[in-house]
Amino acid sequence: MPLKIALWTFGVLIALAVIVLIASFICYMRVFYSPKRKPMGQNDFPLPPGDIYKPYYPEMIEWMKTIRAMPHETITIKSHDGLSLSGNYYEYKPGAPIELLFHGYQGCGERDLSAGVERCFAIGRSAVIIDQRSHGASEGRTTTFGIKERFDCLTWIEYITERFGKDTKIILTGVSMGAATVMMAAGEKLPENVVCVLADCGYSSAKAIIKKVIREMGLPADLLYPFVRLGAFVFGGFKLEETSPLEAVKRANVPIIFIHGDNDAFVPHSMSAELYEACASKHKKFVISPGAGHGIAYPVNKELYIAALRDFEEEAGFLK
Repeated sequence: MPLKIALWTFGVLIALAVIVLIASFICYMRVFYSPKRKPMGQNDFPLPPGDIYKPYYPEMIEWMKTIRAMPHETITIKSHDGLSLSGNYYEYKPGAPIELLFHGYQGCGERDLSAGVERCFAIGRSAVIIDQRSHGASEGRTTTFGIKERFDCLTWIEYITERFGKDTKIILTGVSMGAATVMMAAGEKLPENVVCVLADCGYSSAKAIIKKVIREMGLPADLLYPFVRLGAFVFGGFKLEETSPLEAVKRANVPIIFIHGDNDAFVPHSMSAELYEACASKHKKFVISPGAGHGIAYPVNKELYIAALRDFEEEAGFLK
């Protein structure tokens, strides 16, 4: 009898383990996995889904057409774990500060950052729009919400510094998940030529934004999140709570400007307010873009956006 009970107990434990792994795999596939991507043709224009973006589709397409026609160089580097990462370099003029721009979740450099080239040129900066790992032309199948991407950011900094010189001033910019990437990079040891971080509509932590989305789907966030975290570890090979933007900015010493639309229904602007309050940088600024939804603070309020960046340059003095 004891043997039967032991076998039954063992069988139940195995069944539970299998259920947990299946649930974790499903969560991994839904949240972190990125399928193989097809190269885009000249008439293909990736546009963000959602009604808030539709009024800006014509302008977004024009931005993409413009940067495709501009002189630029495609750059490929290797990540710390062997992935080929791709970006496009647009030179304002030789010796200009270089802005590295990182896109959002399930986006790509061209979709989320084409307007960034226009904005960079308007304030005298060259631009590198980057496809993050598992997005666009870069390799990878797992998105890590900035956890591994922060090291990719450091690799891009190293490349730019080696190529253009240690005196080249670098600005790190990110939108949404890209903002998480650059904020978490700011929590690492940065070279002195990284002079500023621009965090546009970034979330405070992967845990916070994932649980918010789960709740909005009408599902129990506290019950499902552990499966998401386990899926990240077992199938994605990373610890989802290894660090966070909120923890990283507490260690940052580079000037950081936080910009967020007050009509952002995906990442609430209260997260940027929280990040701003926690930020340890001597020079920091929090700018609200009135009426702007997620990721469109610039197209909604171009003059405000550019003026805020110019004012911050003057206040922090990082480009003098």
